[in-house]
Amino acid sequence: MALGALLTGCDGTELPDGSGLPGGGVSSAASGAQGTSPLDDPDGTKPGLAAISSEGDEAKGRDLIEELSTKGRGPKTGYERDKFGYAWMDTADGVPLARNGCDTRNDLLKRDGQKIEFRSGSDCVIVSMTLHDPYTGEDIAWKKADASEVQIDHVVPLSYAWQMGAARWPESKRKQLANDVLNLLPVEGRANSAKGDSGPASWLPPDKAIRCSYAVRFAQVARKYELAVTSADKQAMLTQCGG
Repeated sequence: MALGALLTGCDGTELPDGSGLPGGGVSSAASGAQGTSPLDDPDGTKPGLAAISSEGDEAKGRDLIEELSTKGRGPKTGYERDKFGYAWMDTADGVPLARNGCDTRNDLLKRDGQKIEFRSGSDCVIVSMTLHDPYTGEDIAWKKADASEVQIDHVVPLSYAWQMGAARWPESKRKQLANDVLNLLPVEGRANSAKGDSGPASWLPPDKAIRCSYAVRFAQVARKYELAVTSADKQAMLTQCGG
């Protein structure tokens, strides 16, 4: 999990969508409020996280999960959030939306939010929006004054990654994981805080309909960064996709 400047939980801050509306404008994400299937979004640049419901897509999800290697979870010794870079840096090379002039949190709010309103004079800092939270299935009317109501979840928590091998990575790779939009979802703050640094065997989204999609996204991140998962986590992931 990570701490953003605005919250507790896996991660929090603000963000843009690429349309660059100047001066306190309002925008609406192009793909709709309910999100995108992870199978249709391998790089994490499309809005939200949609449920996987067809048997065919569940099978594709299981195939992806089956490819993951497993090992035991190592000690947390030495883990610090700052070893993955400060939150939410715009300078992590090698990931989408880096170095676009807007911090990672605002990039994510902009990617997933609807009815977005920017701070006057800014095309980056979001002050209000509506978010469909994939973890609970609820819509959140968010304002910057209550920033912690929406937090940014690291799907594969940073502490989890540390214990599964990231402790031996170069800092540049850890910064990539912490700021890679594939690994980041704006979600309800309470759900994010409840997750902590749990793997799928210990925590799953409250909304059962999204659990296969969550498992697939967890697997996508683990595969991209060549991270093993625990045997219990792999089995839990397969179960969510009908395995």
